[in-house]
Amino acid sequence: MQRVLVLDKNKTPLMPCHPARARQLLTRGKAAVFCQYPFTILLKERDGGDVQPIALKLDPGSKTTGIALVADFKRGKRVIWAGKLSHRGQQIRDKLL
Repeated sequence: MQRVLVLDKNKTPLMPCHPARARQLLTRGKAAVFCQYPFTILLKERDGGDVQPIALKLDPGSKTTGIALVADFKRGKRVIWAGKLSHRGQQIRDKLL
């Protein structure tokens, strides 16, 4: 589920790619590292491109909330990024008591 963020030569965001694809682009000299965290590459020759629609999915819970970015590719829907958000409600309540 790891993805590398991609920018074109005008610094316009494109669809994220797999780390292996990013390594290939970097070794062939077609891309350069734009930022270390989050790891982002800048394509040297690409100008613009098509992007697929991305949906933000939320799963609210009492202690944690799940967050995911889902892209609609030709082969179906795929999770691009996923994370958990931990709520501090119980910790704050305990400290107030």
